[in-house]
Amino acid sequence: MHQDHILVVEDEAVIRSSLRRLLTRNGYTVTEAESVSDARQHDLNSFALIISDLRLPGEPGTEMIRLASKTPVLIMTSYASLRSAVDSMKMGAVDYIAKPFDHDEMVQSVTTIISRSREKTEDTASQPAPTTTTGNIDTGIIGESEAMQDLFRRISKVSPTNATVLIQGESGTGKELVARALHENSQRRDAPMISVNCAAIPETLIESELFGHEKGAFTGATAARNGLVEAADRGTLFLDEIGELPLEAQARLLRVLQEGEIRRVGSVQSQKVDVRLIAATHRNLKQLSREGLFREDLYYRLNVVELHLPPLRDRGQDVILIAEALLTRTCERMGIEKKLFTPENLATISSYPWPGNVRELENAMERAVILCDDEMITPDLLGIDTNTRLPSNRPAGDSDDDNPDELSLEDYFQRFVLEHQEQMTETELAQKLGISRKCLWERRQRLGIPRKKSAG
Repeated sequence: MHQDHILVVEDEAVIRSSLRRLLTRNGYTVTEAESVSDARQHDLNSFALIISDLRLPGEPGTEMIRLASKTPVLIMTSYASLRSAVDSMKMGAVDYIAKPFDHDEMVQSVTTIISRSREKTEDTASQPAPTTTTGNIDTGIIGESEAMQDLFRRISKVSPTNATVLIQGESGTGKELVARALHENSQRRDAPMISVNCAAIPETLIESELFGHEKGAFTGATAARNGLVEAADRGTLFLDEIGELPLEAQARLLRVLQEGEIRRVGSVQSQKVDVRLIAATHRNLKQLSREGLFREDLYYRLNVVELHLPPLRDRGQDVILIAEALLTRTCERMGIEKKLFTPENLATISSYPWPGNVRELENAMERAVILCDDEMITPDLLGIDTNTRLPSNRPAGDSDDDNPDELSLEDYFQRFVLEHQEQMTETELAQKLGISRKCLWERRQRLGIPRKKSAG
């Protein structure tokens, strides 16, 4: 189907063929082009997505945005050119991804972009994945549990305002989906939403990335550059994992919230910005502020409206709704007939605590579809440890030190990695935990778990 047809525009043959193999493995049909001129030979609006490098021989990759007016364009760029990629979003690119990219991250971006594109062009009744509407807004998030209905009601109330929002939730629960719902149902929906993972940018570069810099501000600053806050002007800035933001950057961010202005690194001049801030974290910012790791004044500025995104294990039968939707989407993407769950599998999905939340569930569905030889998906195909047990969330401050079986997610992660890293590769560990390799590396660093060196 042409909906699953992707055009890759990249002049480096190695990257081009690597992308083709990755996307083909995930059920997409791929056409390759070496330049914008080469890409012009195709009907660009017949593709579901165009992935283009920013720097190409001849015309730049951003020219694809103008040429393919009806097809979303994902821009690839080297880390050093990240600012140019953000500028390309202002020109109409649907998203950008930095090279070298994580394979899981690329597939996730492609899946999300194509899914959103379909939702805009197809009738809602034909959509396989149910979405929950509250009031007069559509969140695009699946959930019928009372906890989620309460969340939808709060999203409906806060979306039209300019209030700063702090989203609390474990990794993999879908915090960016909530941020996206807040933006798309706000008065800023026609301006960009710039998403930044504070844990993914090196600490030495994060101030420059967020706030920009002047020429000569530091070694390597050969030209002045805008920051991501400026790129989000008149729109929304989403800062994921804000608990990882260094204290110096926190001070600059506080100025944005208090004064509505920024000052580039190396500059004495300030300039006004109109940005709505949405932040997210899985950490306890109040506790971090007590420990001197997070500014208390910034915490209170961020915490104007707090939204709690419950873990999957606390959402009752939502897990079945989400699993069904993910199963349908995966089968469609791979061009195969719809699979069905056995009753035993439904029971397994309901009882398993899903420590990696929706991200882990999505990985399990994809694995099951790939390995399934007939119509029915059985529990063994999910690739999960059915002996895993995690407690439901307790109220803050409620602990039971006398019960060694009660595991936090950090404890579970540490125990799982230490027990399995000698038998599993990093990719296998990440898949089991329902996270990307990059996220696995970041958590190793944070928890001080060294990577096991291979014996070979």
